[in-house]
Amino acid sequence: MLERPGTIAIVGLSVDETRASHRVARYLLQAGCEVIPVNPLYERILGLRSFPTLAAVDRPIDLIDVFRRAEECLAVAEQASVSGARVLWLQQGIRHPAAEALAEAAGLVVVADRCLMVDHAAYRASRGAGS
Repeated sequence: MLERPGTIAIVGLSVDETRASHRVARYLLQAGCEVIPVNPLYERILGLRSFPTLAAVDRPIDLIDVFRRAEECLAVAEQASVSGARVLWLQQGIRHPAAEALAEAAGLVVVADRCLMVDHAAYRASRGAGS
């Protein structure tokens, strides 16, 4: 999944350049990934159309990267389970056992408490693609 993450929906993507979600999205874009912002507060983030929910996204999603508080992850996992995505990724510091179990039961690969940017950069470096 790190070699070809596909289309990545980032739930909770912030317009604030100092926030981790913004830095991760910028990195993924520079790495050539397609990013879909999901944040109901903004129409555009990083020049990209932002969607209010995962259900509102108008194209296939491969990986869902979550930057929301743990107590909000169950609702995200419910949306993820019917989104057609392959992976639900809960960013570093985020765990929600019930949300993880729900997503896994729906057939998604679940990664929790890890940073997608850090893991992707490490994978690329190990493959000789630089960081």
